[in-house]
Amino acid sequence: MVALLLALTGCTSTTEPDRPNGSDEPETVIDLLQQDWQHVPGVTPDGAELRVTATGRSIVEQDGGGGQPDPPVDLAGTHLVGVGDFSLRASFSDVTADATLAVLDSPPVIADEFRLEPAGLRLTLRGDDLGVAVFDGSPPQDVIDPRPAEDEHVTLDDPEAELSVHRQGDQLEIASDDTTVATLPLGDVFESGELWLGLSSADGSFTVDGLTASAPGSALATAGPVAADAGPSPDGLQALAARTRPDFLVGAAVALGPLASDEDYADAFVGEFGALTPENAMKAQALSPRQGEYHFEEADALLDLAESKGIAVHGHTIAFTEAMPRWMRELPTDTDADRQASAEALLDYVSTVVTHFRGRLDSLDVVNEPFDVDQGTDLQDNVWRRVFGQGYPVVVSQAVHDADPEVRQFINENGADVPGPRQDALRQLALDTNAQGGHIDGVGLQAHVYDLGTDAISADDLATTFAAFEDAGLLVRISENDVTDAEGEDAQAEQFATVAGACLRSETCVSYTTWGVDDRYDFFVDDDGLQQGHDLLFDDGEPTPAYDAVWEALAG
Repeated sequence: MVALLLALTGCTSTTEPDRPNGSDEPETVIDLLQQDWQHVPGVTPDGAELRVTATGRSIVEQDGGGGQPDPPVDLAGTHLVGVGDFSLRASFSDVTADATLAVLDSPPVIADEFRLEPAGLRLTLRGDDLGVAVFDGSPPQDVIDPRPAEDEHVTLDDPEAELSVHRQGDQLEIASDDTTVATLPLGDVFESGELWLGLSSADGSFTVDGLTASAPGSALATAGPVAADAGPSPDGLQALAARTRPDFLVGAAVALGPLASDEDYADAFVGEFGALTPENAMKAQALSPRQGEYHFEEADALLDLAESKGIAVHGHTIAFTEAMPRWMRELPTDTDADRQASAEALLDYVSTVVTHFRGRLDSLDVVNEPFDVDQGTDLQDNVWRRVFGQGYPVVVSQAVHDADPEVRQFINENGADVPGPRQDALRQLALDTNAQGGHIDGVGLQAHVYDLGTDAISADDLATTFAAFEDAGLLVRISENDVTDAEGEDAQAEQFATVAGACLRSETCVSYTTWGVDDRYDFFVDDDGLQQGHDLLFDDGEPTPAYDAVWEALAG
């Protein structure tokens, strides 16, 4: 058995670790093992302990490459607030390969293809090696391979000896058996007043026998997700739209991190919107990073929150080329036997996921972005097509229906917002799928406007589009609307209002969703590196002119 004892202290003296600076002031002590860990992938309460197992979570790039690790953080459970001077103690045992404790100033930002590591400390024990990595929260040079500001490895003479990690001002001191083994600069890493905790293993498992936080005085406390305290606004976007069309949904794509940690974000989402689309938490790479293993914890946290607020959920997504875990992407398809085995694996995935969420989803993207990424009309060559052939949407739709016959099914695609070959192909794919036994209710038109010169969507084009799908007996969702501000905020606002207003006026358009809530979390990578977008209705907690324009459009 390997045991590890950690003490993180914000004091200037380690002579009395239970009383920083030798103070007689009473301490607040919190037993973190008794807090809420149920929504953390790979962490299972076991009596008075926590058992941590590797999840294999990673974020793949659009081309299927990469695989940036995405170790879980306790987002929907407990985090610490009112943090000044503090101590955090943990004891680990039964470490089969490695054990990591992350102590973060804030949750990581999860984009479609990368994770932005927040300021914080990551301690990893592997045998007699202790890795100490300090991240300062600055933008990384390489987003898929972030480098810590400080990174040191210490060989422990006795891995079972007591290990203390002391924060002394802007210094991090690591000691083993009261002997200092390393000192690293911390800078402003622990200045947010909050601590977010993560427990993970890359390759094995371990047990957490003890985990306590303490601080002098009574300021230190635990808190849950800030969205729990948010409420709907009587004049929010959803409330306005419902006055015209009671069943019409106004939604946004949402991530658990900011919803749990950012009060502005939580207030904006819960106050304004009536539908939630998980940005990444329901994609295959998040739900089943390893074949036959499922991690529903973070998706369940989002759905629990939505249900508590009376917010509808649109599931996103089942079959999607760009968000498959490696095991799914690499399923063999060379022989009939290969394809049969791979078909069973894929259908098991569909059945397990849809059954798990049965009765909790208003609608679901059963197939997402099926066509070529170059804006063509051919189906992408993905594992679904290689296993089931050109008619794979039929197979997926039938499997979804078998698991949940009540959920409304959609095929979601980009570049099909205006009349043209791609829109025609999308409409025909839905019709053909149903003619062959599928259950498609409608299509999602993403309405990404990255360039107002080439991507702009007019009210006339939308009216023509909605009429065409209505004639085909299909519903429409505006599913991922965002608009660049490159031509100025007025042009951005006008485009947002055009799309939202046209959708509200068409009975066949049943919902309007923006791809995100606040520009504070809108990041992408181009040839110049990491960029922050300004494409949404809120920017740094404040409504933008685009919000005002959408408000007016929905108010009529």
